[in-house]
Amino acid sequence: MRRRLLPLGLAALLFNPSFAQTVDIGRSGNYEISNASAPRSAEPANPLSLKAALALALGANPELSGARRELEAIEATIIQAQVRPNPELATLIEDTQKATRTTTLQLNQPIELGGKRAARIDAAERGRDAASAELDAKRAEIRAAVVAAFFDVLIAQERLRLAQGSVELAQRVSSAATRRVTAGKVSPVEETKARVAEAGVRIELTLAVSELATARKRLAGIWGNPAPRFERAEGDLDALPPLPALADLNARLATSPKLLRAKIEVDRRQALAEIERSRRVPNVTVSLGAKRDEQLGRNQAILGLSIPLPVFDRNQGNLLEALHRTDKARDELSAVEIRLSNELALAYERLNSARGETESLRQDILPGAQSAYDAATKGFELGKFSFLDVLDAQRTSFQAKSQYLRALAEAHRSAAEIERILGEASASSPSASAATKL
Repeated sequence: MRRRLLPLGLAALLFNPSFAQTVDIGRSGNYEISNASAPRSAEPANPLSLKAALALALGANPELSGARRELEAIEATIIQAQVRPNPELATLIEDTQKATRTTTLQLNQPIELGGKRAARIDAAERGRDAASAELDAKRAEIRAAVVAAFFDVLIAQERLRLAQGSVELAQRVSSAATRRVTAGKVSPVEETKARVAEAGVRIELTLAVSELATARKRLAGIWGNPAPRFERAEGDLDALPPLPALADLNARLATSPKLLRAKIEVDRRQALAEIERSRRVPNVTVSLGAKRDEQLGRNQAILGLSIPLPVFDRNQGNLLEALHRTDKARDELSAVEIRLSNELALAYERLNSARGETESLRQDILPGAQSAYDAATKGFELGKFSFLDVLDAQRTSFQAKSQYLRALAEAHRSAAEIERILGEASASSPSASAATKL
């Protein structure tokens, strides 16, 4: 295969060790990305589907692993909350003279009153529920991040393909301009303009290569791999995510993990307030033992009962703090409801707008722009149009295709944002439908 010299900026980018990539330019001007090195990981080196990307992220994401560890730690607090107070063994020796010495041995057992143990267990269980909801919320965030990053890779791949095609067409126009200049039909200025236009398209190709490398790193970074191994992402880029009714999305909002987390936090704060309320009731300590009186020469049984008198400390400060924090949790719940509702409405509008823009570009604008460019290119080669006509048609076609890709990206990002807010991948969700196809 014959290799062509790379533009200076493209060479500096592609042979940078941080990218760990090489780009080959064939006879047609196509750029092929290949991995220079591949780290050891569970990530496959073959083409990556959305389903595989989700499995990798949900299994290896460090933030998700940390949320799982937190849930395991909270489970241990329930075990601790169930334990009862330890008994106490005490001994007392009075007098150092053996003849008059008194030795006491007793066992003291605190008995919790006021429902302290039950309140403690309930608060620990609410903490476990909160950690579980936090894990669900983190899982939803990871899913949404994978979906958005995966479609960013697909769009970057398509943008690179578009840039490659533009380079090929620019090369054709430059060659045609050179032939016409040689034949004396046009001014050499036309050839210069063609070369400048070709250089501009090659800059777009450089940016497309960089964008694809960044998108691949962003996707692989979600499952903790700094150097992507997968060759490319495979998926149906043109398949727009579905647009459910806003009323259905609002109905699903009630089961959002973030909203459930805020509701559980209110319950947990109430349970903590119950703990502080139960501490206002003093515990009872029961004592049982024996006393040996050497002077009397006999043993005596000891039975005791001690109760603290809540005269000064009635735990009033801690209870008041817990009640205020419960009120704060209720206010935060209201704030979360409003915020999620607004975020859902905004994401829905962005998705609706992006879908409309994409459909319009796909049906009306793209075919017309491509047809005009093909006609202008062919007419220029036949000497019927000027180079300015070709350049204008080329710019219009490239801008239309770029706008189409931006609209697709916005549609998939908005759909991923909706899934992040709702927190579940139902059959109608964007990632679930895409994963099913793949």
